[in-house]
Order: sequence, then structure tokens, then C-alpha cells
Amino acid sequence: MPKAKIYFVGAGPGEPALITLRGAQILRQADCVIYDGLVSEALLDGCPADCEKICVRKRTGEHPFTQEQIHQLLIQKTAQCRTVVRLKGGDPNLFGRLAEEIQLCIRLGADFEVVPGVTAATAAAACAGLFLTDRQSSSQVIFVTGQETPDKAETALDWDLLARFRGTIAFYMAMSNLAQIVQILLEKGKSPQTPAAVIQNAAGPNQRIAYASLETIASECSRQGIEAPAIVLIGPTAVYRQEYDWFSRRPLFGKTILITRDEEGNRRLAGCLRQQGAEVLCFASISVHPLLNTDAAASALSRLREMDWVVFTSPRGVRFTFEGLASLGKDGRAFGNAKIACIGPETARRLAEVGLRADFVPTRFIGEALAEELAAREPLEHKKILLLRSAIAPDDLPCCLRQRGACVEDVPIYTVKPASPAPEQIQPLRRRLTQRQIDWILFASSSAAEAFFQTFPKETVLQSGTRLASIGPATTRRLRQLGFSPAVEAPVHTADGLLEAILRYYD
Repeated sequence: MPKAKIYFVGAGPGEPALITLRGAQILRQADCVIYDGLVSEALLDGCPADCEKICVRKRTGEHPFTQEQIHQLLIQKTAQCRTVVRLKGGDPNLFGRLAEEIQLCIRLGADFEVVPGVTAATAAAACAGLFLTDRQSSSQVIFVTGQETPDKAETALDWDLLARFRGTIAFYMAMSNLAQIVQILLEKGKSPQTPAAVIQNAAGPNQRIAYASLETIASECSRQGIEAPAIVLIGPTAVYRQEYDWFSRRPLFGKTILITRDEEGNRRLAGCLRQQGAEVLCFASISVHPLLNTDAAASALSRLREMDWVVFTSPRGVRFTFEGLASLGKDGRAFGNAKIACIGPETARRLAEVGLRADFVPTRFIGEALAEELAAREPLEHKKILLLRSAIAPDDLPCCLRQRGACVEDVPIYTVKPASPAPEQIQPLRRRLTQRQIDWILFASSSAAEAFFQTFPKETVLQSGTRLASIGPATTRRLRQLGFSPAVEAPVHTADGLLEAILRYYD
């Protein structure tokens, strides 16, 4: 077996988009990821399907890990795997006990690489609209641990230096000792009026900030319930200025949104929602399964060039069609002169990714509109039209095309089934619904709505005060049949349209 290599990767402060390109690249080739408790699990979506993922949360959770247990785990996985990723919150080289774990690698004779990350203090300042340095007031910054090793005989911190330091002091892991830290600084002569800010869950959708003077910051945190994980900034730049606060002005900041597509669809939509400031909860209510081994699919894929039109109604249809072609040793040339129609820009974009341009996209992204607008473009009588779509898709599109004289083949290339979520996935969401902590539930298909309400009781959702958002008329009809009235329906029946509908709600 090739020699193992351990990558120490900085995951950033929590927001998954803040990992470095190199860090994301390494995660895509990992055999095993050993990750800290504060690391966003959304980062693990980029790992291979067979990658082993192990959380080594310290001090919290049902089974907290000690540093010695982490060392034993590294020894074990280095013997079993080729590529081991030690995924650390923030930057691994700053208060991350990196030296101890690298010394272990050296003893094991294992190769290693360190990939820096965005550290919490820089992220906290940026997302609070603060500046660690400023030409006018703070030309220096210092990073300090708020928790020293318990077995030290005496402190290694130079409190006299910190008290007279005229720049920004960034304390990590300081919340449990904040009152004591403040007291020492005041006793050493630091001005009680020195500005201070404490940023909890820095760069996350649930970020909270307390501002006060040094002498009152501990009591202000207590009053607001500000807790760890948090960064404490002390110095002249730790002053709130509304005009610099870009982070909390994002339109969905402070909103919690539950999305219910399949895993792939959830990942794509979650990224868009996070950019707008939302906390996103992903629940895969459905799963998607290819139907490429059927006689109907094999026959259709072998006769693409005989068609006048091939119609895709979703990006999944494009994906599975080209997977099927690849398994037959074919590619886009198999379409010959057949024209291609796509319902919606998302489907057209997926087609473009495999090198083909859609010949027709209707202005409204529903089956009836495609039939109407395609018939207005050219006569459909006796035209051979192949639909490659879901086995549970509604009959409106083939019926409308046949009414206009087309010869339609409706071939299921994939199917959608209710997912089988584990209890540990359901219980936290049910608890948050019961506690009225979810602002929106988004439904991008009728099948997702049906599957979701097989798992979560109607009364639980009704009593939660949660608003529902629908991607289009068919989904809205199904939700109403289930006893719900969506607060919004996407004006354009795509994931982007769903986001637009929610943003409009808050205009």
C-alpha cells in the first residue's frame, strides 16, 4: 500500500465558502476526514462518497474526544488509508495544537502538508464591520489565547504588555475567563473605557455581537447571552459603525430556512441561500434513482438521432441521459440532427455543461407552456418527440403534445422515491419546528412535499408558524391538497425563482 499522507487543513471560521481552494481540492480526494466539532459539516459534501468522516468534538457532545484519543485515531487511520485529512477549525497553525499532531506524524514517518485557513479573528472582524488594523487608530494587532494549559506553573502571557498595547487584542477561547481577563487588564492599567466587542459564531448565519467598554463587556455578554464560540476584540477599532455592517444587512440574515430537495439539489440551493445570509437546514426528503437498465431507456438512447425533438424537463434528465450514453460508449454526437428542448434555464445550463446548446426553452417553465410555444414555433403534426424525464412526472406535457399531432415517446430515465432519513436527522428538525425556530420550508417539487409530510406531521408544521414556499403551480396544488397554503410561489419556476420569491417577500 502506498505511504499515507496527512493533510492538516484549515476549515475557516465556520462558513463553508471560506475554505481555501487548496483545502477544498484535498477534501475531494480524502479517504478519511477527522474534523473538529466547530467545522461546518457542509464542507464534507465535497468528499468522495466512500470517504470516512469522523467528528472529534472536544469538551462538548455526548462523547467528547481528548487530544490523546485524536492522536490514536491518526495512528490508526494512517495505517489504513492513503489520504487522511485532519480538518481543523479556522487556521490550524493558530491555537490549533498543530505542533503536537505534526510531531506525531514525524514519529510515524508519515508525510504531511499544512494548508492554512481563514482564522476566526480576521473573519470575526470582517463580518462585524470592524478593522483589526486602521492607519488612524491601530497599526498593530496581537492574537492571544484565553485559555492556557492548566498544568503551567505560571502564566506565559505578558499582561503588562497587553495592558499598555495600543493596537487590537484578539482573544481566542476566552469566554469562560472573560471576567477574569478584564479584571487583570484593568488592574494592570488598561483604560476601563477601551472599546471591546465579542463576536459569537463569527461569519455564521447566527452571528451575534456585543459591544461595550472594557469594564462592562463581561456583564453585557451575560445580559445578551453571548457564549462560546466567540472572539473577543479589545482596542480602539472595536466600535460599532452601522455603515460598515455589511454582514447583518444581507436580506436573509437571521432567517432559518429548511430545504427539502434531494441531496444534490439541496447542496446547490443551500449555497445560494447562504450567500443571502440565511441559516440553511438541509433535509433530503427524496432520493433520485437512474432507470438506465430498462429496455425502454436503452432503446431510446440508441435512437436519439431518429427524433425530431428530444425534450428534457430537468437537469437530472440531462445527467442520467449522458451517463447512459457514456455506458454505451457514446456522447453528444448520438443526437445527430435531433433538436433539443429544455424546460427552464437550469436544465439548459446542465445541457451546456456537456457541450450541447438547447434549441428551444419556453418562456414559462411548465409542460403546457413548452407544448404551446413549441407548436407556435413549428407544426408538430407527425413530429417524433422523445421525452426523457422522471417516471413520476405528470401527464400534462405528453398529452398537450399529442393533442397537437405529435408522436410522443415518454421514457422514464430516472425515478424519485421518498428518502429514508435516520432518526438523528429527523429529531433536531422536529425539535426546531416545535420551538418555532424555522422561518421557511422550501418545496421544489410535488414529490418532495409528499415525502416531507410523510415524515413530519401536518399539525407540527401548522403550529410552528413556519412559512411555506412553492416552486410552481403543480407544487402549490399538491401543498393545498395536503392542507397548506404557501406564502409565496416562485414567479419563475426554478430554484433561483424560489429564492427570488422569498427575497421579494421581505422587500
